Amino acid sequence: MNTRQLEKYGPMLTEIGLGTWAIGGPWEWGWGPQDDQESIKTIHKALDLGINWIDTAASYGLGHSEEVIGKALKGKRQNVYIATKCGLVWDESKEGKVKNNGQPDSILKEAENSLKRLQTDYIDLYQIHWPDPRTAVEDSWRAMIKLKESGKVRFIGVSNFNARLLEKCERLEHVNSLQPPYSLLNRRVEAEILPWCRQHGTGVVTYSPMQSGILTASFEKSRLAADDWRLKNSFFQEPAFSTNLKFVEKIRPIALKYGKTVAQLAIRWVLMNPAVTSAIVGARKPSQLEETIGGTGWSIASEDMILIDHLSREAFS
Repeated sequence: MNTRQLEKYGPMLTEIGLGTWAIGGPWEWGWGPQDDQESIKTIHKALDLGINWIDTAASYGLGHSEEVIGKALKGKRQNVYIATKCGLVWDESKEGKVKNNGQPDSILKEAENSLKRLQTDYIDLYQIHWPDPRTAVEDSWRAMIKLKESGKVRFIGVSNFNARLLEKCERLEHVNSLQPPYSLLNRRVEAEILPWCRQHGTGVVTYSPMQSGILTASFEKSRLAADDWRLKNSFFQEPAFSTNLKFVEKIRPIALKYGKTVAQLAIRWVLMNPAVTSAIVGARKPSQLEETIGGTGWSIASEDMILIDHLSREAFS
């Protein structure tokens, strides 16, 4: 699989990273029940297919996703880059409820807990999951710098930050990476955030390139578990949901032109943006990865990129 460098001095990441939100299992923002052995098989399948990095977060499954990854990577750690996140914590007495906490002491504690769950002595990429409106971002970022200087994390980044917050962090220490949502259905980062990253040499690892499953062309909302977080998400509510499905049908002929599925086209479209280093694609079982990797190793012709852009703006303007 093709690789791209995460900013100027970062690791060479495969164009696709394995997202592990769903393998955390049921919780407040979970995807329904998940079998841990199936998750471990999925991680091993990703490595067999050439994917060299995994994205997770402490909050996914309230630590469970990290625990599963730690088990799956026994004896394989040296061949995999691990990215995880901090800044969302939970009260053990209120299972499933998470809240922002960007306080420096909390970030330092979270890092230690993640290291234990992942069964490793370093984290390749550590990211602030969401900004904490009650904590000055400079204070949170200084804690991240401290972790980097200690060697416990190698690169530091943020997720879901706007350009103003990125600028505040950059003044203290270079932001190695940003993890924003980006898909054909969600292009908000194109206006300001992606240009900022290109200007400052910040790597971009996008999440939700298939918009949590809508851009798979086989999505059925009726099959979601009762506690699946997507049932509460605006992209899955009417009238937006029907509009999204109509757009999928409009781009299906373009995907077929390349012998690809809509999902593969959606992934490739994200990767065509020069600001993007890699796209995070989630999987819950090994078979899902076979389609995922079809989003790499090819290009969309310029005339089709123009057509897709036109169809997108026509559908969502």
